[in-house]
Amino acid sequence: MAAQSFPSPYDYIQGLRGVNSTFLTEQHVPGADLTGKWIIISGSNHGVGFEAAKSLAAMGANMILACREPPAWELHPTTAVKQCQALSEAQGHSSTIEWWEVDMADLDSVEALSRRWIECDRALDILCNNAGLVSESQSSMTKDGFQLVHQVNFLSHVLLTLRLLPSLARSAEPRIICTTSCIHHLGLFDIDHFNGGPNMKGNDYKNNKLYYQTWVTELQSRFLKHPEYLHITVNGVNPGFVASGIWKPLIATENIPTRILNLLLRFVAITPQQGSLAITHAATCPEFGPDPQKQGVGHPNGRGGGKYINRIWEAPPKFHCNDPEARSRLWTKLDEELHLQEKGLLAILGL
Repeated sequence: MAAQSFPSPYDYIQGLRGVNSTFLTEQHVPGADLTGKWIIISGSNHGVGFEAAKSLAAMGANMILACREPPAWELHPTTAVKQCQALSEAQGHSSTIEWWEVDMADLDSVEALSRRWIECDRALDILCNNAGLVSESQSSMTKDGFQLVHQVNFLSHVLLTLRLLPSLARSAEPRIICTTSCIHHLGLFDIDHFNGGPNMKGNDYKNNKLYYQTWVTELQSRFLKHPEYLHITVNGVNPGFVASGIWKPLIATENIPTRILNLLLRFVAITPQQGSLAITHAATCPEFGPDPQKQGVGHPNGRGGGKYINRIWEAPPKFHCNDPEARSRLWTKLDEELHLQEKGLLAILGL
């Protein structure tokens, strides 16, 4: 039975491999022509999400920047839209780029954004589930009754993805990119404390990244069993250790561990632009597109989905991701927390 598993030396090695400072160029991530494609990217007004949005805009994509009304220290989404629009126009595109407000700490807000998109009656080509935050106090709970990091980093993206599946299915070769992390190797798979708890203090972020990457693998396996969604590809990506605004709430605490973090961010971390290439690469490169033999569409070199991509290189995920029992228990727990069956969101997968 897959249960709580403490990090092994192998896990620590895999986690360290995620702190990869290799400088990437257009040779590594050439991009693609995305003219006419529609993309939704969450958390796209700052950090790696914003940098990815800028790159995708320059490739000609139409985009929905799905962001909350931000704190004062973050770039406002209206400014992010203007910058993306300018980059698109500079490359000769006439893309539609809009900010749609969504609060990932509020499931009703996620439902509202999903309805708004479905009512547009468009095919969705790429969904980038990127919004997230680092660990905060265990007492930080959402109005939905979930630990904040658990909901923002994981549950809300599960709900958003399942709501948008009918729209994704209308695209010829749709992709779902989930921003996971190398730190998932250090996470504990503890379904009994899925929503956090006293024993999980300080582990909520890494645990949820493990659940997230495990869910990515399970979701792809279910797509392959369903003809309507067979052609959808979902992958998890580690952007690397990035010096972005996501760390600002922690740095503000001014204690010894955060001083160490500050030093690491200054001398070890990569830039948000470099981290963003993990998203744009997974969204555009043929290698991480559909496997034509299994999915019926795609480039001959396509590897298909359910992968863990460490920046731009496929890497082994933690063993839970390849454990059918662990994945099944996770799927069942998600149904319990989000009431997926009651909402008809399991029926759409035919399972």
